[in-house]
This record gives sequence, structure tokens and C-alpha cells, in this order.
Amino acid sequence: MMRRRAFLQGLLTCAALGTPRLRAAASPAAPSAATALSATPLSEQLLLIRGGGGNVVVLDAPEGVLLVDGGSPEHSARVLQLIKERTGKAIKVLFNTHWHWDQTGSNRTLGPAGVRIIAHENTRLWLGTEVVCKWQQRTYAPLPLAARPNETFYTSGTLRFGTEHIEYGYLPQAHTDGDLFVYFREANVLAAGDVLSVGSYPILDYCTNGWIGGMANATQKLMALCGPDTRVIPGTGPPQTRADLEREQQMLTTLKLRLSKLLAQGMSVRDMLEAAPTHDFDPQWGDPTLFVSNAWPGLVARARELGVAIV
Repeated sequence: MMRRRAFLQGLLTCAALGTPRLRAAASPAAPSAATALSATPLSEQLLLIRGGGGNVVVLDAPEGVLLVDGGSPEHSARVLQLIKERTGKAIKVLFNTHWHWDQTGSNRTLGPAGVRIIAHENTRLWLGTEVVCKWQQRTYAPLPLAARPNETFYTSGTLRFGTEHIEYGYLPQAHTDGDLFVYFREANVLAAGDVLSVGSYPILDYCTNGWIGGMANATQKLMALCGPDTRVIPGTGPPQTRADLEREQQMLTTLKLRLSKLLAQGMSVRDMLEAAPTHDFDPQWGDPTLFVSNAWPGLVARARELGVAIV
């Protein structure tokens, strides 16, 4: 009975602690005049745009422009204008690394213009329905049909664009259940989306089936694609390395085990936070409150798989 009470209390605590935070630019809002866009070359053809919500990777090829993510809705116009100024070419392809609004903000402009929008099938489904995001305490409306991905896949794919051989693949139930990576083989640049976090614990969007175990597996899969010189582009923040992926993977693997053990003791979210299982990782990753709060529902949903009995 005690464990059952703790379990129910955990549900309440999770809702109470799940304060809105999917990066500041995750949802439509008033544009910030103080936000400046930056453009950093990654290779002769690749460019990284920061400051427009999520990171935007731009491939400038003879036949046009390919993008990985499009920034947030409130910054989309400025991002697209900068791309036009830098390339002078039409955008032909857009990858959505997942459904969140700080990555899909240019879909409303580019989709109706006939741009090829590639995403995992689950991302298309989330963008086509109302998403109730409990931990943010908000609801996201579906995108118009023309703004949704018009080409989807389930496992992996390849694409030749300009001189780049591009590989892309699914990262199951990690940040969300529709994450993908995009690897530019010639440039040795890997776009990882929000599976890789910089300066804060990664977001586990349990409302769309993200969880800590899937995130650990995803970082392991990304590491297998990388060499020591690969530049890894996170959803936000500067370029990272394979070593950064390795540090995140170690943190996720360790905390999955620790939090599972605490769940087996019947701990609620508040209990877990008081037990401070993240204490040795906090100096690098910051405040663990949202991370632990969002990890808890994913662990509960997979308790049987983890060998945890909640009674």
C-alpha cells in the first residue's frame, strides 16, 4: 500500500514539477528584437544558423538548398531571409528532426511552396494532431496539411544532394518517438537534433514517448556514426564532438539505472529529487528537476521491462 501511495503521489508531483520549458523558442511567441542570428561555416557547402530557435543546418548545392530543421515560427522569416541572402537559391528539401515547434517553424512557409519535407512517420502524425504536452501545461494545435512532412520513413534512408551523400535514420523513443539524425558523410557533419543537449539535461518528452532508455540508446547509435573529427550539431548550441556524445551517453546510462532502483523503492518524483541521484552530474548538466520529473513517467510506463514491481 505504501508503494501504491508513493506511485499515486508521484503522478501528482510529476504534474506539479513539470513546469513549461521546451527551450524558450519551442512555441509561437512574440519575436525578440534582441535575438541575433549567427551563421557559421561548417564546410564549403554547409552552414550552421543559430539564434532562430533550434539550430538550422544549411546545405548550399548547385541544384538548390537543403535544410535540417527550420527554426521556430517567430524567427522563421528572418532565418529564411538570411538563407536567401547567403545562397541566392530556392530551398528544395527540409528535414524535420522531430515535431517540436522550435525545429518545425518554417514548415508553414516551405510546405505550401512545394518543398520536400522529410521526417519520420511519427513526426508527421504528431504534427497532424493536437498534442497535449502535460509537462509544459499547454496544448499544440496541428499544422495545416500543406505544412506537414510530405515524405516519411520508418528506419533509414539516403539522399544525394549536390556533392553530399546524406544518410538519415530513426532514433526510437529518445527525445520524442520521431527523432532522426542527418549525417553529411563528405563533410563529416552529423545533425543530431535535440537528442544531443548542450549545457543542460536533455528533454525527455514523455508525452510523445520520449524516455531515458531510448535517449541512451540513441546517443549510442550516434556515437557509432562518429569519428574523433566528426562535428555533431545539437538541436541548440554550438557544434559538439563524439566525446560530448559519449559524456551524455554515460550520464543517461548511469541515471537510468539509478532512477530505476529508486522507482523500485516506490519513490515519487519528489522523493527522487530529494535523494539527489544526479548530484555528480549536476555541475555539468545543471538543474535536474525537469529531467527527473520527465524521466519518471517513462520509467513507470516501462516498469515491467525494467524489472521494477510497483505495488
